[in-house]
Amino acid sequence: MLVVGAGGAGMYAAIAAAKQDASVLLLDKSLVGRGGATIMAQMTVAAAIGHEERDHWADHLDDTLAAGRELCDEKLARLLCENGPARIFEMDRWGAHWARGGGGRIRQVQAPGHGRARCCYVDFLNTGPGVAGTLRRQVSTMSGVRRVSNVTVTDVVVHDGRAVGAVGMDVVSGDIVTFAAKAVILAAGGLTKIFRRNSASTNMGGEAYALALRAGADLIDMEFVQFFPIAHLAPRLVGMDPIMWDPFRYKLGGRLLNGDFEEFMHRYGGQDSGKYTTVRDQASYAILKEVEAGRGSPHGGVYLDFRHVPDATLRDAFGPVIDRLATNGIDLTKTPVEVAPTAHYHMGGIRVDERMETRVPGLYAAGEAVGGANGANRLSGNAITEALVFGECAGRAAGNAAAGTPSGWSDAVGEDAAVRLRRAADTKPDDGVPANVLQLRLQDLMWEDVGSFRTGGQLRRALDGIREIRETPAAVHAADGYNLDLQDRLELDAMLTTAEAVARAALGRAESRGAHQRLDFPESDPALVRNQAVEMKGEEVAARW
Repeated sequence: MLVVGAGGAGMYAAIAAAKQDASVLLLDKSLVGRGGATIMAQMTVAAAIGHEERDHWADHLDDTLAAGRELCDEKLARLLCENGPARIFEMDRWGAHWARGGGGRIRQVQAPGHGRARCCYVDFLNTGPGVAGTLRRQVSTMSGVRRVSNVTVTDVVVHDGRAVGAVGMDVVSGDIVTFAAKAVILAAGGLTKIFRRNSASTNMGGEAYALALRAGADLIDMEFVQFFPIAHLAPRLVGMDPIMWDPFRYKLGGRLLNGDFEEFMHRYGGQDSGKYTTVRDQASYAILKEVEAGRGSPHGGVYLDFRHVPDATLRDAFGPVIDRLATNGIDLTKTPVEVAPTAHYHMGGIRVDERMETRVPGLYAAGEAVGGANGANRLSGNAITEALVFGECAGRAAGNAAAGTPSGWSDAVGEDAAVRLRRAADTKPDDGVPANVLQLRLQDLMWEDVGSFRTGGQLRRALDGIREIRETPAAVHAADGYNLDLQDRLELDAMLTTAEAVARAALGRAESRGAHQRLDFPESDPALVRNQAVEMKGEEVAARW
């Protein structure tokens, strides 16, 4: 069987499938275990293990459903919350080095939207690398898992209604490669690279969604893009993660102030006062509304202020980080920093059942590629839990299914996909615009017209712009072996398909709910407490209720 994407979800899926005696090929377009979102995550993993205070998965589920604004797939949300503790303890046995408190119990903190302290961590800046490293080591012990880096998958091949393999390109040699598989898991992450301002790994351009659509699967909740509210904006910060202020707020609070140095969260139904309690969609909304009202900071955000925190307290919590900030000319005891929302996570994704299987038999999904569990907004801490839980579920289900399934692959069934890939490589450099330039145009378009605040006019303009970019030939220079132009072209195709899915779903949801805010429909509509799906109709991306 084949796993496409080797971040947290993909690695966990490969491990779980190998435990079912499946022979697994684990692919990644970059380096296995070192790309994607998991390794970039700094913060926490939510699971109701009850080590810090009395807790139960049902309470975690209640908080997840509340954050999802009535749109969560409750079966998937329950799967996430009920199985989270088992994944935490399994990772612990594998050497995850969760932070410990008294009596050796795993430490947990309370994150925004959670009713109690249930978020585990390695430390407040390296949880993601710790999780990814643990999974890399575990994968290396599995004799049934073969790891292949630097392969871009361009099509899932479907024959007689079933996923039977994939076609892609070895980005080092430039060769077309084919993969026969009795089951395929898409674990290639989210889509935030389609926005100009984002916190994503550079390889998260929505490929999983585009692959699923072309294979015949449908997507769900594509209109719900989470914008992380307090990403760094100014002054200039080199060599540090733009979402680094999250751990500071966990430990030290910090005050969010508008351009007039006033607290403002209470104006929009939230609470702040130096405490980190307001959920992300609400905080992003409040910040952007202050900027819109002319009360923003000089660079178009708001201030995050730690001047009331003593230097000794700052250093005790984040000593080495304080030194790195100093090399960037930032002294938190003297000057507030500017922060603003950035595209960070996608609640929508591939529609699956509780086995993580799509409506195409043999095609599964895992991690952020999956839609439905989080509804209209995701709780802080649920992302890595989702990667671990859904990865394990997908791997176990696909591994079991592959054992009883005959191979449906032949070279002939993959030929159409191989022809499309050859055609993409044949575009002459004088025939069009460099694909990386077209990617930048798309990112600007999505940020301006499909960002945190949207209107019907903006969304229609975005769809027109997406069509115009798609109709613009992308130049590809001929090259033997490594060809960055061709990689950019292939990624652009996926980005355009995914961007259209987001814009069409956003246009179809004529209300404001969670992370989807329509200025022309500012209220939630009780009639729209239902999920919207996206699918391919011939060559067209179409949304339906």
